[in-house]
Amino acid sequence: MIPSLLSHPLRRGLAKALLGGLALASGLALAQPAAAPAAAAAANDQKVLRYAFRVAETGFDPAKVSDLYSMIILAHIFEGLYTYDHLARPAKIKPGTADGMPVVSPDFKVWTLKVKPGTYFADDPVFKGQRRELVAADYVFAIKRYADPANKSPRWGDIEELNLLGLNELRQQALDQRKPFDYDKEVPGLRVIDRYTFRMEVPQPRPRLIELLANGDLVGGQAREVVEFYGDKIVEHPVGTGPFKLASWRRSSLIALERNPGFTRTYDAEPAADDAEGQALLARFKGRKLPMIDRVEVSIIDENQPRWLSFLNKQQDFLERLPEDFANTAIPGSKLAPNLASQGVQLYRVLNPDIVLTMYNMEDPVVGGYTPERIALRRAINLSIDIEREINLVRRGQGIPAQSIIVPSTTGYDTRFKSEMGDYDPARARALLDLYGYVDKDGDGWRDLPDGSPLKLVKNTQPDQQSRQLDDLWQRNLSAIGVRIEFKSAKWPENLKAAQAGKLQMWGVASSSSQLDGQGALARMYSPVKGGANLARFENKRFDAIYDQMMGMPDGPERDALFLEAKRISITYAPYKNHLHRFVTDMAHPWVIGYRRPVFWQDWWQFVDVDNRLRK
Repeated sequence: MIPSLLSHPLRRGLAKALLGGLALASGLALAQPAAAPAAAAAANDQKVLRYAFRVAETGFDPAKVSDLYSMIILAHIFEGLYTYDHLARPAKIKPGTADGMPVVSPDFKVWTLKVKPGTYFADDPVFKGQRRELVAADYVFAIKRYADPANKSPRWGDIEELNLLGLNELRQQALDQRKPFDYDKEVPGLRVIDRYTFRMEVPQPRPRLIELLANGDLVGGQAREVVEFYGDKIVEHPVGTGPFKLASWRRSSLIALERNPGFTRTYDAEPAADDAEGQALLARFKGRKLPMIDRVEVSIIDENQPRWLSFLNKQQDFLERLPEDFANTAIPGSKLAPNLASQGVQLYRVLNPDIVLTMYNMEDPVVGGYTPERIALRRAINLSIDIEREINLVRRGQGIPAQSIIVPSTTGYDTRFKSEMGDYDPARARALLDLYGYVDKDGDGWRDLPDGSPLKLVKNTQPDQQSRQLDDLWQRNLSAIGVRIEFKSAKWPENLKAAQAGKLQMWGVASSSSQLDGQGALARMYSPVKGGANLARFENKRFDAIYDQMMGMPDGPERDALFLEAKRISITYAPYKNHLHRFVTDMAHPWVIGYRRPVFWQDWWQFVDVDNRLRK
């Protein structure tokens, strides 16, 4: 039963100046690292796409990463059996390396999958000059790597919840016996049938399993000999069958990828008949060999101003996510500014299937726990945060309030659903704190814990300008209800590691969906993946039961009802504060041709062209 905090019987009753002068000089200086290699490549008439991540990567071993930016790189190096049609809207899954669609038993428990012959890994010294064909065993091995305790995979939960027959038990055996994971032991739920065929078998129906298989960054084929040869260094040596291969890497600075010459696919898609943009792209590129560009150079520029300026100064060809600081200047009224339009800059703006959250560590002695007073504290904090001000002031109008943890464009998302997650109500927040004993007991002007000890919140953050603006908003909002908060600044990858280990109290994080099914967002509260997707380390038996039941249900009214119940549990216990769903605005200079923002998937570089004549 969901507790109600208020019904208990005892408690009832930045501006244009940034574009000139010193700001311009500063932006040029900070953006320089990517310019030299790009210029050299352009001199050779290579088609080079240059852009910047705003957050540093963590590594390139699929089994060991869970952050968006590392996964973007991996999605261009590895291939899933299935993929999304680049131009289809709504999203449509089609074969990638698979030889046709899967053969599925009527009860959705047995999936037989075939790899298309003639797909080869990118060349690597491990292969000793021989072409290495992709086979069924490469997918089986890749999936087993998530189960290997030695990898401490943050994405093991994605595989664990499938409960592939025998795989979870094989992992547990390695843990219990403290022995290396036995990759050679066949398990009933993950078996190689022949060179190109393998079978996945689960005890419960999994009607949407194909969506998992459409993630190349998660379930991309890996050659076992490559992983064993490089060992711990595999994070620096990803070798896949995808359109690109890693050329060089300077951590947190520059990532360069080059065309995989062994990639043989051509441009093809099935846009809707009434999709004029999609039909035009198909007519222009159909049959072209992929990728159409030779090289991609990704710089890491975590500050918004230099990243924006590096695009304006044409040091970057493409701007992934216009910094919200510059929305009023670049897209006044959500339309491209005339000065940018006159330069041929292209604008792409969509409501992203993502969510911005603040997580509370449910095992923390101050904000964690499931007793009424701890739940009241989190809900009071949530009610004190002015989301409309965050959207309008810090994010320049580029978002809508998130009423639940489910993200747009996925099943379970309902525009009609409203909750207190969208409310800004400091009076109610103060009343909740008073009601549960969070009052000023020592006269210093700040609220204390019910036992009289000081109440102090510590929120992890990043050292960038937008984070500082958000921190200031939190400071103001919490001061207004008498709650102290301090901020602990660290780089994003460091905060992620601390969150996964349960070693921080609060942290702001964002996530985007990689699948059409909205259940992936609920993993944020699913207890078997604590420390993975479930950064809040939330545990609730009813929620877990709902999650497990939904996995095997077909889409329909009964599953929608469970989505609704799960949302209500999330709002009541408040292991997160839901902030907003973001509008994402991408921009490209006129020489970048063919871009269309993916909905759920991360790979798109192979589908764009660069016209060096326009660049010059």
